[in-house]
Amino acid sequence: MINAKYRRLVFSFLMALLMTFIMSFAITFMNLGFIDEFVYKWISAFIKAFFIAFPSVFFVAPFVNRLVDVIIKK
Repeated sequence: MINAKYRRLVFSFLMALLMTFIMSFAITFMNLGFIDEFVYKWISAFIKAFFIAFPSVFFVAPFVNRLVDVIIKK
């Protein structure tokens, strides 16, 4: 198992991976439909999006957690 000190890194990686996988599929499908090169275009979009999403999630997640703490009653 992975050490707990890497929790934020692992969370960011998995969240970015899953969200970009789903969203790149959905947006590629909405824009192009199921064309002959769909899988190639989808994976290409997924890879590009992941390299933007991973650092975004890593740096934005702590801010969002603090914002949720302010919004939600304890």
